[in-house]
Parts: sequence; C-alpha cells; structure tokens
Amino acid sequence: MSLLRSIATVGGYTGISRVLGFVRDILIANVVGASPVADAFFAAFRLPNLFRRLFAEGAFNAAFVPLFARRLEQEGEAAARRFAEQALSILVTGLLVICAAAMAGMPWFIYLIGSGFSQDPEKLALAVELSRITFPYLLFMAVVALISGVLNSLYRFAAAAAAPILLNILFIAALTLVLPFTGAPGYLMAWTVCLSGAAQMIFLVVAAARAGMPLRLPRPRLTPGVRRLLVLLVPGVLSAGALQINIFVGSSIASWQEGAFSYLYYADRVYQLPLGLIGIAIGIVLLPDMARKLRSGADEAAMHSLNRGLEFALLLTLPATLALLVMPGAIVGGLFEHGAFGRDDARATAAALGAFAGGLPAYVLVKILQPAFYAREDTVTPFRFSVVSVVANIALSLLLFLQMGHVGIALATSLAAWINTVLLIVALRRRGFWMLDLRFRQRLPRILAASVVMALLLWGLQIGLGSWLGDTFLDRVAALVVLVAAGLAVYGVAAFALGAVSRSELLAALRRRGSTTGTGPQEP
Repeated sequence: MSLLRSIATVGGYTGISRVLGFVRDILIANVVGASPVADAFFAAFRLPNLFRRLFAEGAFNAAFVPLFARRLEQEGEAAARRFAEQALSILVTGLLVICAAAMAGMPWFIYLIGSGFSQDPEKLALAVELSRITFPYLLFMAVVALISGVLNSLYRFAAAAAAPILLNILFIAALTLVLPFTGAPGYLMAWTVCLSGAAQMIFLVVAAARAGMPLRLPRPRLTPGVRRLLVLLVPGVLSAGALQINIFVGSSIASWQEGAFSYLYYADRVYQLPLGLIGIAIGIVLLPDMARKLRSGADEAAMHSLNRGLEFALLLTLPATLALLVMPGAIVGGLFEHGAFGRDDARATAAALGAFAGGLPAYVLVKILQPAFYAREDTVTPFRFSVVSVVANIALSLLLFLQMGHVGIALATSLAAWINTVLLIVALRRRGFWMLDLRFRQRLPRILAASVVMALLLWGLQIGLGSWLGDTFLDRVAALVVLVAAGLAVYGVAAFALGAVSRSELLAALRRRGSTTGTGPQEP
C-alpha cells in the first residue's frame, strides 16, 4: 500500500464531505443566520459532535487500532475479529447508559455547552429539546468509529472516509426539500442529525461484511483485551480531543456574547476543511501503518512514514494557513454572507477565522504527531500534554475574551494548540522516536517560500478585486472562486519550480498499488 495513495483516498472523500458540508452550512446560514435558533441548534449539535470527533478522529482509534493491529499481525484475522466484537459489545452497552443519563440530565449539559444561554430562557429551552433529539447520534458514531478502525487496519480506507458524506447529503435534502413544508428549521435539523448517524452506521456495517470482517454483538464481557482497551481509552479521550475540548470550552464562554456561538461555529467550519483534508486524513492512515510496522520490528520504516506524513502535511497546510490569514473576509463573504447572515455577521466571523488560522499548522501537526505515541500503545504522554493545553486554553480564553470578545477565544485555541505541538515534538525527539531526515530538511524552506509567493499574489489580487468583493452574493462567490483558483495555480507552479515537491515522486506514489492485507504498506 502506498502511504500517499491512502492519504489521497481518505483526503479525497473527506474533501467531498467538507465541500458538501459547506453547502450545508451555506443553507443553514441563509435560513437561520446567527439567530437564537442557530445558537440553540449549534449548541445541540456541539455535544454529540464533540464526542463524534473524539471517537471517530481521536481517542477511540488511538486506543483500538494498535490493539487490533497487533492481533491482526500476530494472531490473524479470527483473533482480531473476536477482539473487535468484544470491544463493540462493551462500547454499545456503556454508551446506552451514557445516552440515557445525558438525555435525562440534558439541561445541565446545556449549561456546560452554553452557560450564557441562562440569560434567555426560550433559547435555553429550545437547546435542551434539540439536544435530546441529537444525542443518540453519539451512539451511532461510536459504532461507526469502531468499524472504521477495523477497516482502516485492513487498509480499506474508502468506506470509513466516505460515510460522513451521508450527513451532508441528508442535511441538504432536508433544508431544500423538506423545510419549505415544515417551517421549523431547528427541529428539522436536529432530527436530520440523528437520522444521519443511523445511516452512517448501517453503511459501515455493510462495508465491514463485504470486507470479510462481519461483526456480531456478543454478551458484554471485560476480557483482558477489553480491559487494556479501556486503560488506553481513558487518557486518550483528552489527549486526542484537546482541540475539540478547547473549542467546547471556548464556545461555552462565547455564549455570553450574543451571536458569538454562531460566529465561532461558522469560522470553525472553514478551517476544519484543511484540517480534515490534511491532518485528520494523514493521522487516520498513519496510525495503523505505524502500528503494524512497529509490531513487525520495522522501526526505521515507521519513522520514515512519520517524516513523509509530516512533509506532505506541511506541503498542504502552510499555503492553506497563509490563505486563511490573508483573505478571511473574502472567504466568509463568498460562503455565508447571504440571506439572514448579514455584513456584520460576516465581519465578526472573518475575525474569528483569522485567529483560528494562526493555529492551523499546530492543529494538523498534533493529529500527525500523536499517532507516533499511540502506535506504541502510549496514550498517557499525549494525555499529559493535552492537560497542559486545555488548562492554558481555559486561562487564555477567559483573559482574551474580556479583551477581544469571541476573537480572543479563537486566538486562545490557536495558542493552546501550539503549546501542545511543541510538547509533542520535544518528547518525540528526546525519546528517539522522530528525527528530521535530509529530504524533509531540504524541502521545508522551499515549501514555505512557495507559500509566501502564493500569499503575496492573493494579497495583490484582493486589492484589484476590491469593490467586487463587496457587491452581491454572486459577485462575492465569483471573486472567491477567482482567488482560490489563482492561489492554487500559483502555489502549484511555485512548489514545482522551487523543488518543494517532485513531480516524478508524486506520480509514482499515486500510481503504485499494493495489497490491502499483508505485513505492512510499501512506501512511496
């Protein structure tokens, strides 16, 4: 298996999902804008979505994949399947209890998500009702996460990466085809969240069966393997989800400012696109790849995979970061400024996006560096660093919110991510788990130079497009398309011209095919 080819597969499907997600959010912004209904729905979706990201993109995979990969490599598929079924049974049983308790005590959870909602009893009541509808999404996503881990460990990345597309398709259908007949956008969107979770679960259950790994639901038992999973899972919840926990904390503080909850949500959606395409995609592929290599004694190959993952990540992340910093207003205006989402909303969201963008490289690097620990069944070290990051975020959010409002919360999230990144890098180097190889050292300054060239072009183009960016919604969309297309073209030319990427290596990696089973992937 080519590492780059697998990253392209995951990133490609993730990209489709995120693009459809933008369509979804454009429709939401047009219908409810940054209104109290929008705040209530985003609060209702925040809690199960937080758990989804923790499970599907973080803690559960961090704990489950190395254990499953070890059995797959050392004991065979039958033993690995038994472990997956045991884990599934405990997971479903535990989450049924959690869901029941959370739905019963939902008003208290809403106070955690948006403490400022207490100022508006109607908004608080609506958020509670919508949260009870959306919360079962968590249970469905937990099953999706486990099956995704199984498929990823078998190097079958496509189905798990494609499953989230269903959420956006159902949302788009609900907002365009159903909403005109209901007139209740908050409730409609909440039920769509719940339905989409069930659809994703069914989709992956079928995919696992087709991959030769059908999973039953046996009687729950705390076997030694399950106990080990739980030991790794508990610290992994915080270490893998520090960014999401930081956003969660920031949103709660922001709920004291009218509309701020929505501004942060829309800004979060924009920078989540490159994070999902790059950081999460590479982390998903890298974890089973490194775990299986380390289990087979190929430590040098595992380090090579880490270097290539980081190189590829920065090749895409640095230009995305500079683009978000240079033109946040053009991006937000071209995506959301329409209907109920006005000019002031766009400006407030763009300010938050610029603050979030400064931390984008750190968000991505954390997603790639943490698997180097998880693959060694070490979730405690990242957990300790994440505790530092979360504490720093809380302190910075409270301090900066008083000075800068919701923009201070976005800035605090970025600073906390950089703290986490630095701690991970220092620990990996001290333990000898990671060293920059010659190729990476040569290409990093070239990647940065190509990104700067692109940023200068975008800055100049915005000056030229000045008035066009502020006219009608269609004009803003057209201007954004021109900026994005020009930026991509210039960065591509500059990257090849400066030697930031080799065309022959890229083509060779994408063309190489490999088996979906065996002792481990081949490298590009």
